[in-house]
Parts: sequence; structure tokens; C-alpha cells
Amino acid sequence: MNSFTVRMARWSALHPWRAIIGWLVFVVLCLGLGSAVGVNSAKTADYRVGEAGRAEAIAAEGKLERRSIEQVLVSARPGALDEAAAETAVEAAAKDLTARFERLPEVESVAEPVLSGDGGIVLVEAALKGEERDAKDKVDALVAQTGAVQKANPGLLLEETGSPSISKGVDKQRGEDLALSEAITLPVTLITLLIVFGSVTMAGVPLLLALSSIAAAVGLSMVVSHISPDTGVGTNLILMIGLAVGVDYTLFYLKREREERARSQGKLSSEALVELAAATSGRAVVVSGLAVVVSTATLYLASDVIFSSLATGTIVVVLVAVLSSLTVLPALLVKLGKRAERRERRRAERGKPVRSRMRGESGGRVWAALLRPANRHPVATLCVSVLALLALAAPLAGLKITEMSRDTHSREIPAMQVYDRLNEAFPERRVTHDIVVRADAGRSTEVTAALSKLAELAHADPLFTDAERIRTSDDRRVSVLELKVPYLGNSDEAYDSLDQLRDEYVPATVGGIEGAEYGVSGDVARYSDYPAHQNSKLPLVLGALLLVTFVMTLYAFRSVVLALLGVVLNLLSAAAALGLLVLIFQGSWAEGLLNFDSTGSVGSRVPLFLFVILFGLSMDYQVFVVSRIREAVLGGVPTRQAVLDGIRSSASVVTSAAVVMTTVFTSFVFLHIIEMKQIGFVLAAAVLLDAFVIRVLILPAAMLLLGEASWWPSRGVRRPVRENREASAVAADVR
Repeated sequence: MNSFTVRMARWSALHPWRAIIGWLVFVVLCLGLGSAVGVNSAKTADYRVGEAGRAEAIAAEGKLERRSIEQVLVSARPGALDEAAAETAVEAAAKDLTARFERLPEVESVAEPVLSGDGGIVLVEAALKGEERDAKDKVDALVAQTGAVQKANPGLLLEETGSPSISKGVDKQRGEDLALSEAITLPVTLITLLIVFGSVTMAGVPLLLALSSIAAAVGLSMVVSHISPDTGVGTNLILMIGLAVGVDYTLFYLKREREERARSQGKLSSEALVELAAATSGRAVVVSGLAVVVSTATLYLASDVIFSSLATGTIVVVLVAVLSSLTVLPALLVKLGKRAERRERRRAERGKPVRSRMRGESGGRVWAALLRPANRHPVATLCVSVLALLALAAPLAGLKITEMSRDTHSREIPAMQVYDRLNEAFPERRVTHDIVVRADAGRSTEVTAALSKLAELAHADPLFTDAERIRTSDDRRVSVLELKVPYLGNSDEAYDSLDQLRDEYVPATVGGIEGAEYGVSGDVARYSDYPAHQNSKLPLVLGALLLVTFVMTLYAFRSVVLALLGVVLNLLSAAAALGLLVLIFQGSWAEGLLNFDSTGSVGSRVPLFLFVILFGLSMDYQVFVVSRIREAVLGGVPTRQAVLDGIRSSASVVTSAAVVMTTVFTSFVFLHIIEMKQIGFVLAAAVLLDAFVIRVLILPAAMLLLGEASWWPSRGVRRPVRENREASAVAADVR
């Protein structure tokens, strides 16, 4: 791998303008190709898991699948009309709106207007044609008609909601959130890099390369979406991960090139300096990037379209970031280096000293102080640090994982405000369970009778209302019973009603029909089955993750001990970060501080995503820090001194990288989507713990205690250590 990175760097150094122009052409081509092919968005069928997914597939086979529903509340404005006039106007407006909806090509059917229990609101419901996932693109036509009726009736209030309107509102809010995230992240990142380099030009290089990598990755992800469908969250992850690793990889490379330049004191050319950086930090970047890619690829084992989309976006942007570090970055360093050489020659001619553009080369007094506990008291440092992380992980005992439902969306979305009023005015329509049955056409009468019996059982149960509907397919092979529940979809009662159906009512009725296939679907069933599906896949994904992390670390350092240590430390930091997440988000005490409404749970995707991404990103620090230590050991430095020198010399860049990553992830805490907020928080916490506890306290303490055993069974590392020790002993005898 060293020869590969060096060859790439050498070519770029010898042909800098070709490399720079080639990179720009690559970015433009990626964006152009992506725009040409477009995004292949995931379909409703791609999200199906568990019993709910099987039931939905059966319903779709009989053309009885659930349609997206758009709902309009029609009421009189307070004080605008007297009671009789208001009643007449509301009824007329509801009929007008119904007729308008029925004429729209996007609408499949419109239900009869329904009056609320208090008689003050009329509900108009329209079912849209086509895919649930595509409905948000069709809702504008309905909004236009609602607006027309509203304009014609200024004394009335028409408010629209429904899954399509809410999805559209969430998309708009996500776009605004991303803009806010960029507004926070980019300036802080630039300031951090300015502090590190002391130069606007050098600070701009990592940021520009990261942004260009993100642009290329967005284009490529559109192309790849035709293999692995996009779920709409890929762009979020490309921005988050792309900025973090893009800046990190460039920072690692720049750090080493600046060090070598200061060490050579003008004796080496820019091309030679770039080759030296490629042979050391360049290799670390490639190994680190491959570790992130391989770790992230384990998400595909979850057999979930959302995780697959997250994995695809992450893998694409990391590979592009590595490519930029191997190609255009060396070319830029050569061009900037030559300019620096000319500047320093002019300074030398004027008798001024040569300056190093990189700050904090020696690690400084601060890092010497931070490393002092591990240096002087490694056992105590190791024990205290591990116990502290275990204490942070303790809240994991109360971890509650749920699927974040529609009820968790921000109430700043207008459609969600109407959704709340809809649930208040029509509580009997809050949740719908679909009991789907497939049987031979000859058993259709038997199926209908069983479903009717099931409805009778539900009527006698306070968990259900007396509203139901039975639909049967044209070939009479598939039937669907709709049952209503007067509770919100994320309530305990809604989940209890699902358990009652699946455990008792359905087996006692349709369960007795010979050869029948059946299942319960609906929003609550989806919310229940998804976490169960993830939990069933968790052992497989985590097992694969631990294995690939071990193998990648073993490959990087040829040490079983370091590979095992890396796995344990990653587990420790992930558990501590997840414990913090539980402490913050499952309670209500931090709601005002972080601007969220606690659901009393953690999003079902967060823990698995944390483990996978953190294991990959932690390799950045592990590879960079341990590579410096290993390099010193191979040069004959005793392991103890190599550990301290390696960590001290890499301290500034690790700190800077951690600050950049933390800033990127923390910016997602300001998002409204609760699951993205949780992901941003837990990743920021994990990076801080990894950079300042794992790499500064636990790793050096552990390696100091292990000594030469750290490198077992790598003879290539242990031999120089042994030879150096023997040489020291001989020298002592001579003296």
C-alpha cells in the first residue's frame, strides 16, 4: 500500500496542474452524471419488514394496499358568522371541496364529509393514487383547491394535513435545517483550521477539498441509488460524514508535510516532501478510509433500506475523500510548497529566520501535562478512565428503543399543528389497524365471517372504536379489515391494541381458517415491527463489525494485541456515548437546553448506526496515532518513549480533527428531526470521548503497561526494540 500511495503522490507532484484539473473535471462529471440519471427513490415495498411488511405485500397483491390520505378540517372562524350561517357555510364549503377533489387526477377517492363530535368541524378526506412514498409530490394540487375554497369563504377556516402534507413539511424543514447546519459548521471549521495553520490559504485547502468531495459524492450517490435505492437521508449523511472525514484526511496529510518541511530546513524539494508524507500519513489515510468503508458496509447486513441508504452515502463520500487525498492534495501541496519556498528564500535573503506554518509541532506544554497521568501512573489512569466510561455507560441499562413515528415530528410544521387538531376533534380516527387475510377464493365467505367476528370482539374492547370496514379483492382471495383505535400511534394503548389483535383476536378468528395467510399491518404495526427487525439483525451486524475492525487493525499494525485493544476501546467509547444519549434524551430535564420533546426513548436506528460509524471513524485516530508510535519503534526508539512521543507529536492534529468532527456532528443537534438530533449528539459525544479520553488517557496507559507486548506477534516491530535494548546494554557494559 505504501508504494501505491507514494506512486500516486509522485505522479501528482510531477504533474500538479494535471491532477488539479483532473480533480475538478471528476467533480463536474460526477455532478453532471448524477443530474442526468436522477435519484432512484425507495418505494413503499422497500420499507416492508416483519409481519406488517408481509401483510402489506399481501394487501398490495389484491390491490387493497393503504393509500395516502389527505385531510382538510373545515370550521367557522370564531365570531365571523352566527351559528346557523356557520353551519350552512361549513357544509357548503365541504361539499364544494369534495367536488373539487373528486375532479383531480391525483385523487383516487373522496370519503363523505364527517362531522366532529361537538359539531363544530367537518372533515373531508381524500385518498391519493399511487405510491405512498410519492404522495408528497402530488399534494400541491389538493392544497391549491383547499386554498381556492378558503379564498371563497373568508368567514371559514380550512386547514389541511395528512401523510403527504406532513412529509412535504418535513422535507422543507430538513432543507432549512441543513442550511443552518452548514452555516454553523463551515465558519467554525475554518476558524479551527486557521488556528492550526495560521494561514488562510492552508486553512482553506482542507475545507475546499472536503466540499468538493461532498459535491462529487452527491452526484455519485444519485448514480448508485439505481442499485441501492435512496431514502432521502443520504444527503444528510454525505454532508455530515464528508465534511468530517474530508477535513480529517487532509489535515493528517498536511500535518506530516508541514513537519517534514520544518525538519528538512529547505534541504528537500516540495516533491520529496510530498512523497514522504504519502509514505506515512498517506498510508494512514488509505487504511483509515478503508476501515470506515468496511465497517460501514456491515450495515447492509441489517437488511433494511434506510440503513443501506446510509451505508451507501457514507461509503461513497469516504472513498471520494480518500481519492482526493491521494490525487489533488499532493498536487496542491507541491504548488503551495513551491510558493512557500520562494517566500522563505526571499526571507533568507533579507536575513530573516525561516518560519514553520504549522503550529503546535512539538505538542506543547498542554499535551505534556495531559499525558503526565498516563506516563507517571498508568495503572491508576487506566482504572479511573475505564471506570468513568463505564459509569457513563450505566444508563444503557434503561435503554428503550422505539421507531420514531409521525407523532414525533416538530410542531413547527404547519401540517403537524393541524394533525394535532384533527386528533383532538376526531379521536376515534387516530389509528387504523389493517388485518389482512389471503385464502382460496372459495373461502371468501368464511374469511368475511371470521373478520366480522373479529370486529365484534374489538367492539367490546375499550381499546377499539366501533368503526370498521371490510374490503375484498376482485378475485376474492384477499380481504382487509380496518379497525380504528382512539389513541395516538405512539401511546401504550395503541401498542396494547396491536398486541391484543396479534395475540388473541386474530388467532381466535381468522387463525382457524385452513390454509389462510394473515397478518396485522398499519402504522402502529410498522412502529412495532421495525425495532424488532433491527434487534434480530443486531447480533449479526455487531459480530461482523467486531470482526472487520479486528482484521483491519491487525492488517494495519500486524499486532493481535493492538487489534483486540482497538475493539475493546471502541466498544467502551460507544457504550459511554450511548449511555449519555439515554441520560439526555430519554428524560425530560434537557428538553429546553437542546430544544426537543422527549419521547422517553431512543430512535431504533441510532444505536446500530453509532456503533458502525464510530468504529470506522475511531480508526482515524487509532491509525494516525499508533502509526506514529510504530514508526518511532521501527526507528529504534523504545516503546515507552515512542508511545509518549507519538501521541504528543500527533496531539495537535488529533485535537483539531476532533474539534472539526464534533462541530459537524453538534450542528445536527440543532435539527428538528429527533432521530437526526440524537445521531448528531451521540456521534459528537463519542468523538470527544474517543479523542480526549481513549487516545490521551487509556490508550497510552495501556500501551505503556503492555510495553513490547503491544506489538505481539509482529517480529518486524519487536526486533528493532530488542536490538535497541541490547545495544543500550552493551553500551552500558562498555562504560
